[in-house]
Amino acid sequence: MKQPATRLRARQQGAAILMAMLTVVLVASLASAALWQQWRAVEVESAERSRAQSSWVLTGALDWARLILSEDARKGGADHLSEPWAMPLEQARLSTFLAADRSDTLAADASSNAFLSGQITDLQARLNLKNLVQDDGKVHAPTLRMWQRLFDQLGLPRSTLHRLLTQLLRAQQAGTVVASNKPMDANADGPLWPQEPEQLVWLGLDSATLALLQPHITVLPERTPVNLNTASGVVLVACLEGLAQSDAQRLLDARRLAHWESLDDVKNAAKLPLLTLDAQLVGTTSRFFALRGVLQIDDNTVQEYSVVQRDAMNVKTWWRKRPLHPAYTPSANPISNPPDKVAYNSMSGPQARTPAPTMTGDF
Repeated sequence: MKQPATRLRARQQGAAILMAMLTVVLVASLASAALWQQWRAVEVESAERSRAQSSWVLTGALDWARLILSEDARKGGADHLSEPWAMPLEQARLSTFLAADRSDTLAADASSNAFLSGQITDLQARLNLKNLVQDDGKVHAPTLRMWQRLFDQLGLPRSTLHRLLTQLLRAQQAGTVVASNKPMDANADGPLWPQEPEQLVWLGLDSATLALLQPHITVLPERTPVNLNTASGVVLVACLEGLAQSDAQRLLDARRLAHWESLDDVKNAAKLPLLTLDAQLVGTTSRFFALRGVLQIDDNTVQEYSVVQRDAMNVKTWWRKRPLHPAYTPSANPISNPPDKVAYNSMSGPQARTPAPTMTGDF
């Protein structure tokens, strides 16, 4: 009689141990789930806080850059690469921009791991795609010749330019029909007009061709002359008919010593009797600029790219965007102003500025 009772107690003890183990596993699972939910909530809150902080800081950086451009307009005169707006802001701790008395200790401590950098770039240092097509839907012949010279320098076939021009004409025609609220027929159908150079893939450009063109072209909302004070050597040769590479290098050397206040200064520096300068195609001032800011907080990097237009002292923003990829660099290298050294068919890397208005890098 004792053996069955002993076996029953053993079974009851085994069941109790099993229930205890199941209870421990259940409690551990619930605790782990609660801990994970709490960690996730903390991470989401931290990410949202960093996003909000980045948004405010980059908005402040944009306003700061607009103020710099506005103050530059107050002085008047030509726009050139030795002005304050052309000097890049190297990566610096955000705390260095706080008040000098450091009265806000909490803000200084919070920004100790935040770094800000950026630069303003002259978009009128490049050939504007908008200049190719006129409002009446016809090609602007002088601008077309400039683009042909650019394609020749970069070793690109002119047939690619002609295909691009055909698509631009279709986009212009389609945009005109939409603006007039008329019904669109099959013949008027066309691609959207691009807003930035990266969108030229809509018009059939391959990635290799676009990579060669990006440092030298832009897409602006209106027709603009090329600023010869900020244009690269490649753009100078494209803009000035009959200008050889050696002449362009000589102009760049002269520009380092003294910028040009007017087109007469350019003609005097070029010393080419047959050189003609059309004020509608080239100039010495700029109204459109690209602003790029990079904010790094701990391991998170946020970039913002903006295009602004300056009319007198009024600087308005055309568009802003914050790409998801931290290595985003519109137009190959938007934060570097055009360099002054000859090296054809190569891509420019980040350019270093010295106190004197001298640029180093590719032509």
